[in-house]
Amino acid sequence: MNATSDKPPVAVAFKLGGTVWVGSKPLEVLDLMTVFEAIARTGSIKGFADTLGLSYRAAWARVQACETALGQPLVRKTRGQGSELTAFGSALAEAFSAAASELEPGLVRETRAIEHRLRRLLTGRGGTLALAASHDPLLVEVLREIPADHGGVALSVMGSSAAVQLLLDGGVDAAGFHCGALAPERAEAPFSGVSLSAGLVPHPLFEREQGLLLASGNPLGIRTLADLTAPGVRYVNRQRGSGTRSWFDRMLAEAGLAPGAIHGYGVEEFTHQAVAAMIACGAADAGLGARAAADRLGLDFLSVGWETYYLAASRSLAVPVLDALIEAVRAGAARTPGYRPAQAAAG
Repeated sequence: MNATSDKPPVAVAFKLGGTVWVGSKPLEVLDLMTVFEAIARTGSIKGFADTLGLSYRAAWARVQACETALGQPLVRKTRGQGSELTAFGSALAEAFSAAASELEPGLVRETRAIEHRLRRLLTGRGGTLALAASHDPLLVEVLREIPADHGGVALSVMGSSAAVQLLLDGGVDAAGFHCGALAPERAEAPFSGVSLSAGLVPHPLFEREQGLLLASGNPLGIRTLADLTAPGVRYVNRQRGSGTRSWFDRMLAEAGLAPGAIHGYGVEEFTHQAVAAMIACGAADAGLGARAAADRLGLDFLSVGWETYYLAASRSLAVPVLDALIEAVRAGAARTPGYRPAQAAAG
């Protein structure tokens, strides 16, 4: 940078997600990072063009504008192999990547939100929403019906705590989670972090009924949690870190029951449907899960209560697919047995 320039240093400008000044020439950091990521991933200018929804000529012009501002080539064409970053381009990409890894998670989340807005402004199309979520049958069903023109949703199913932590770290755009019968602000970390972060909004999607999924006809006569400790009863659990598992563990503690007294406590499945399938095929006798999973496979159901399922996202995230998803899931909850509109969202 020019010694006499009054422009901010590169490092400061990068941390603010703004502009790098090379001499008197402005260079947008997002432009550079988009070039680096797309070319490294696709190995071609065409891949870079497809990523931003640009023509080949427009994409190449953007690369050349970056090179002109820097005074160094960033990309070289290779015979029969498309394009690749030059040594200078690779070094610069590594520097930006290292700097990005030091950004506070909240700033990383906001950068993702800004990128969604920019992509829509530049291309007229919404980007793919990265969603990490605890498994729910209704949510999965609704995702299949979201209109394509709203943009896509890349869903990763995982435990509630892992989904929330990923959102807090800036790794996804939104997280679907539940805390049993607790509100996020009353739950332990990482759920409490959603309420403590001024930049996040937990949208109550619906309330759903949870309970013990039991073999059809309840042949073992299970009526209480204590009945799970009876000889011959085989339990199937949800994985550690899931909201359902956390709720089950809290109920055991409140009832004074030791996990070790339940045969099958260590047997884990990752979805409500998988727990229901284990019971339906005779491999287990009971497991905690959503009423919807029991209904689908004709199982008996012993209710333990209702809980709120949330979808948390950055307050500034504005993508059509997010609004469409929230609206569709809430509508589905109003007409599906085992679900009801969330009280905080009903008004």
